[in-house]
Amino acid sequence: MIVPRVPYVPEDIAEPKEIVDAVRKRRGGKLLALDRMLLHSPPLAAGWNAYLGAVRTQLSLAAKPRELAICAVAAFNGAEFEFMHHAPLLLQAGGTRAQADALRDLAAAAANAALFDASERAVLQLTLEMTRDVTVDGATFAGASDAVGGTQKVVELVATIAAYNMVSRFLVALDIQPD
Repeated sequence: MIVPRVPYVPEDIAEPKEIVDAVRKRRGGKLLALDRMLLHSPPLAAGWNAYLGAVRTQLSLAAKPRELAICAVAAFNGAEFEFMHHAPLLLQAGGTRAQADALRDLAAAAANAALFDASERAVLQLTLEMTRDVTVDGATFAGASDAVGGTQKVVELVATIAAYNMVSRFLVALDIQPD
């Protein structure tokens, strides 16, 4: 069993009350291992909770491209915690188990016309370039923008990919494993 590099705060942490309560509310009453790590810094936990809560629930980007991108980032970066929490959401959004499994090789998935339609491949290519290279080819960006439906949604997709790269890097650096 891999242990995190920093011990988690206790599951029954109660203070600071307003922050712990807000995180518990977003999580349906419990704290995930990720939350128990973030709560070492209450201001960090509060900001993370608000920001990632907005990315996950308040944007106009459809659930399937959002979860496809999140799972692709997680798989590419080796963030198993992130992948295990988001693969079921991808399935709920209309993805398939074969698609989720294919994300383990993101470059191959981005080119796989048998499993992914053109819009999904455009999302995956953008995710690959942002995650692997940081810079994005103009044609890739244009394809992703067309795939998700224009300016607001492509900005939200880029922000989602960026946000979940942050999440995966935090998880991997601290050895936070699936709960």
